[in-house]
Amino acid sequence: MKKTLTLLFLLMGSLSLFAQNLTQQIQAFDSYAEKAMQSWQMPGMAVAVVKDGQILFKKAYGVRQLGTTNTVNTQTQFACASTTKAMTAVCMAMLIDEGKANWDDPVSKHLPEFLLYDPYVTRDLKIRDLFTHNSGVGNADFLWTIMDVSGEEVLRKMQQVAPSYPLRASFIYQNIFYLAAGKVIEKLSGQKWEAFIQARIFKPLGMNSTYPTLKSTPTANLSQPHFRVNGSIKVIEANSADQIGPAGSVHSCIDDMSKWMLCMLDSSKYAGGRLVEPHTWVELFRPQVLVPADQFYPTMQLIKPNWTTYALGWFQHDYKGKKINYHTGSLAGEIAMHAQLPEAKLGIYVFGNFDHAEVRHALVYKAFDIFFLGGNRDWNAEFLTLYKGIQDQADKDEAAFKAKQIPNTQPTKRLTEYVGKYTHPLYGEAVVALDDNKLVVTLNQFISAKLGHWHYDTFRGPYAQDWYGQAMGTFSLNVEGKVEKLTYEGMEFIRFN
Repeated sequence: MKKTLTLLFLLMGSLSLFAQNLTQQIQAFDSYAEKAMQSWQMPGMAVAVVKDGQILFKKAYGVRQLGTTNTVNTQTQFACASTTKAMTAVCMAMLIDEGKANWDDPVSKHLPEFLLYDPYVTRDLKIRDLFTHNSGVGNADFLWTIMDVSGEEVLRKMQQVAPSYPLRASFIYQNIFYLAAGKVIEKLSGQKWEAFIQARIFKPLGMNSTYPTLKSTPTANLSQPHFRVNGSIKVIEANSADQIGPAGSVHSCIDDMSKWMLCMLDSSKYAGGRLVEPHTWVELFRPQVLVPADQFYPTMQLIKPNWTTYALGWFQHDYKGKKINYHTGSLAGEIAMHAQLPEAKLGIYVFGNFDHAEVRHALVYKAFDIFFLGGNRDWNAEFLTLYKGIQDQADKDEAAFKAKQIPNTQPTKRLTEYVGKYTHPLYGEAVVALDDNKLVVTLNQFISAKLGHWHYDTFRGPYAQDWYGQAMGTFSLNVEGKVEKLTYEGMEFIRFN
């Protein structure tokens, strides 16, 4: 009896000490998060940490919009952006579990209308390839960022995008193929991707405040995007990813993303069952492609992983000898990050409303250190220094570029002779108009910039959406001395009137 009581007292003491340690860890992380947010000048943020099937920490910080008292809470809507990709991969995995497809089915078997520049790639592209950014087709985000066209039209235009490298020979991040994956999901399920993800993921997990698109998201508690323009942080227009929904259009809150994290850390289990079979869940996280780490996330310059891979909707690398699964989400003025340390069943999700603020990376590695791995490295301070260096270099590059401007030159032609319409079968239409002795270039009636004379037949100036920065266009003449061509931000348009 005495021995039993002794063991009981020891156990109670151990549990009390554990509770004290956990409380201290939570307080330390909370304090760190608040200071990190302030150091990046983040207007608003929401963070959750889960471990061993429990929510350890969940908190909202700051405001939804600068200049207001609209505080962020745990139900505030943020853009999940590219952390949506892991959800789309689970949608496909469910259909594979149902026997409706296999990861290595040719995409053409289910989506014959999806044609690529190279007929061989069209024939050999597998469903798996839609999720791994190694199709050989380079980034084609201009298809949804410089024109307002349907997802179907975006996919149709992909036939004109020349490959950047052979199929499965490298890695270039590619949003559009997740849109194609969404179309395969629609073909296999008979439901729109938006309806499928709502019914098969959000509803079962009780993610009642999660929405598949920006247009479907209520605005009453919606965070606003912020961007630094000319040295000041300002609210900007939301950059909708609805055209490429399966790649990055989901909007959610930190309450709901906690549920998603718990599910994905526990082999897709939830209170009512599981989303995918155990072997399929393993496949989702199996490394598929090697990624050149230093070419993608600058933070890897400090993390220094030994290896970096991409699975089905997840980046991966080693950290202190442990495997990390993660993905960021970035839209203009908005950031997100979901990261897992599977061995500890530890996960963290970060939402923020300020453009590319790498407080997200700092909080991820600090959470892993505090709640499992140990260590007191100040990731936030180091990332701030890293990104200040990157910005300083960008400022130097801009100054060096300006120094190359050739002074005292004149345009070859009168400004009115540059006015007109220019087209390209892939990039669409560029309309050049004259306003206040400057050339206004409008792409696809969607975005525009006002360009002043730079030198010779080159013009430069700000976008109307000033957070886009500066645009540059160069005009070329034909043998008759007439304006024939506009090369604008690397895109070539031919004059047709």
